[in-house]
Amino acid sequence: MKYSVVFIVIGLVFSSCTSVKKYNDQIAQFHTVEALKLDVDKLYNQLKKHHPNLYQYTSKEVLDFKFDSLKSTITKPLNTNAFYKKIAPVLAQVKQGHVGLGYTVRRFTKKERKALKKQKLDFYDLEFEFLDDRLWVKNNFGKDSTLIGTEVIKIEDDSVLKLIENYKTLFASDGFNTTLYNRFVAKGFPVYYTRDKGFLDSLSVTFKQHDSVFVKQFKRIKKDKDEDEEIATADSLSAKNEKPKKLSKAEKQKQRLAKKRTKKYNKKHGFIAKRKQYTRNFNFIGKDTSVAYMKIRSFTNGNYKKFYNEVFTKLDSAKTKNLVIDLRDNGGGRIAEIDYLYGFLTKTNYQFLNPSEVNSRIPFLKSFMTNATPNSAKLIGGILSPFVVLHNVFKIKKENGKLYYNFNKQTKIKPPKLLHFKGEIYVLINGNSFSASSLLSTHLKATKRAMFVGEETGGAYNGCVAGIYKIYSLPTSKVRVRMGMMQIEAPQKQNPDGYGVKPDVEVLPTVEDFQENCDPELEWVLNHINSSKKP
Repeated sequence: MKYSVVFIVIGLVFSSCTSVKKYNDQIAQFHTVEALKLDVDKLYNQLKKHHPNLYQYTSKEVLDFKFDSLKSTITKPLNTNAFYKKIAPVLAQVKQGHVGLGYTVRRFTKKERKALKKQKLDFYDLEFEFLDDRLWVKNNFGKDSTLIGTEVIKIEDDSVLKLIENYKTLFASDGFNTTLYNRFVAKGFPVYYTRDKGFLDSLSVTFKQHDSVFVKQFKRIKKDKDEDEEIATADSLSAKNEKPKKLSKAEKQKQRLAKKRTKKYNKKHGFIAKRKQYTRNFNFIGKDTSVAYMKIRSFTNGNYKKFYNEVFTKLDSAKTKNLVIDLRDNGGGRIAEIDYLYGFLTKTNYQFLNPSEVNSRIPFLKSFMTNATPNSAKLIGGILSPFVVLHNVFKIKKENGKLYYNFNKQTKIKPPKLLHFKGEIYVLINGNSFSASSLLSTHLKATKRAMFVGEETGGAYNGCVAGIYKIYSLPTSKVRVRMGMMQIEAPQKQNPDGYGVKPDVEVLPTVEDFQENCDPELEWVLNHINSSKKP
């Protein structure tokens, strides 16, 4: 029995290494014209089969023409990367931000991944902003803070502006919105560069600061040790061979409680370890508690209920009159979280979602059981499938020839939370306010509950196709496509369709604002609040 287990483990490791090699060989080789055209057909058929609102922004006639034209341009064998660059701009013509293509870079074995975890290319510590047709370093999560505020001119021999114009054709906003592109391409620039150039060990980047142009070499280096490890090393060196100090029971208990408190705080606020930032942030602005500021970077990680319960308890106790909610660069997340938050913001009864249109009676099963799902996960899915099917049967109803999934909590009419905020609300938005943050904004805008400051959201006012996703791997090229399977929308609508939530007051940051580290949107709100106080 013992030897059988050993042979099974060896077999799995060998199989894993073989599959990685097979995948890498396949994406590197040149695929035949016929096989690539078949991949195009497979992609379009998957969209037609699973996407419930495929022709919302682009008509069937136009999309048919786009995909047929794409096939006519494939006249010679291409490798996967070249094929990805051809197919991504066509897929973007669907004009649905939740439809996109996945990575096509090489994979690594378990041994290689373990080694790479100890390294990093410090170029990827940089965070970017695209303003005035120029790419700027917004932040550096590494050590070289002198790069913050510099302009990126070239990477190797490529003009950054040309790279960005190319990358902006590879994804879509919702509908006819344009504000997402500059924001999103800056946020995702390292990802798109990796897809374009592949895995790199070094980079030569040309920067400009004022009138000075300089080149910096980025290399793959060892990651720094954790701060605790550094402290421990320093202590051990200074103490030489001295034994570590023994802690008393009381001291050990104090340490355990401190770690527990930190863990709870991090979970509640959604700690992002890589960036040493919190997803949810709250503080009062000024000398008193009349103005509160809540920055929410996404609706994804952490214990949101505890956070919002504490925040609105504080606001109620302090009798705060003004609440600023910052949704800039918030790419979305959980529907349950934005529904919960909205309960604290509304003053009236509300229904958060309409029933969601789907293309199948078993969308959850179809989203999970795909050719991109690992076999081990398929096995688990097969075991659970009777329960999933039963769940779908009770949740999905047919009306007027269409299928609708009913979110029980979100489609019911509910009253506001007991401690709902009664003061004035201001919401900061920009082109990277997308998906769930746009849906929350739709409610606040439609009910005139908040004043919006900034620029139009990248996510559509009238909803999006998201909720659950199907990931499908194209047979030959192995390019992966991700598509939403549910029409997620609020009961409120605007005309014309295809645009985001627009600000009541448009405030667009300038290069000067960026260089001086100013926040013009927040400054406008604070000035407005102060001027409103005057008799």
